[in-house]
Amino acid sequence: MSYGMYLSAEGAKAQAQRLEFIANNLANVDTPGFKRDVPTFQARFAEAIQQGTANSGSQSINDVGGGVKLMEVDTDFSNSTLRDTNVDTDFAINGDGFFHVRDESGETFLTRAGNFLVNAQGRLVTQTGEFSVLDDSGGAIELDGELPWELLAGGIINQEGSTVALGLQKPQSLGDLVKVGSNMFRSLGPVTSVPAEQRSILQGSLEQSGVSSTREMMAMIETSRAFEANTKLIQHQDGMLSQLIGRVLSS
Repeated sequence: MSYGMYLSAEGAKAQAQRLEFIANNLANVDTPGFKRDVPTFQARFAEAIQQGTANSGSQSINDVGGGVKLMEVDTDFSNSTLRDTNVDTDFAINGDGFFHVRDESGETFLTRAGNFLVNAQGRLVTQTGEFSVLDDSGGAIELDGELPWELLAGGIINQEGSTVALGLQKPQSLGDLVKVGSNMFRSLGPVTSVPAEQRSILQGSLEQSGVSSTREMMAMIETSRAFEANTKLIQHQDGMLSQLIGRVLSS
């Protein structure tokens, strides 16, 4: 493969990866509390420099660019707008923190999606029913389906005088959070409870997705054109190489 064709192939691969993240963001444009993925790409050194057989800055034939590569995928944790739903089991965090939930195996996660339900057993769970919503002490929140209840200031659920605080946790750094699917995050470091004076949870509201459909569609158009340009360069270079081989063989 010619070096130019290699660079074009690397470019096409990078744009294809970017398209995957854009498509996933668009698929979650209506997912409550979703935080969009932001891939970061960086120019890479030539393969010889990558392998350590040449040095950067040597101005040799190997001291040329090696295309681009995916460096990391960040999550945009910017707070999104809140929307009134008038559903009692919908909660929106107005500020910092994450809801604390637990799956059936006992593993705990964090999420900004507050579209909860009360299941047949009276337990407050996530929309899919896979995760139990935890209180501030780490226990599952259970409600009597036959009695009225309300959310007081600071995220305190009150039912007939019995109160329990919604578990609101935050990591030491947002960089510690890793997406694990189902709109959930796992923290690679310790988490702490959000102090009572800093809690602000609204009942009957949901945090909207952090994805702007307009922004993502513009990015998709830009990326698609870049991918198409790289594939055309591959075809062009392949044609040139074929002509060169044909002339050599015919001479």
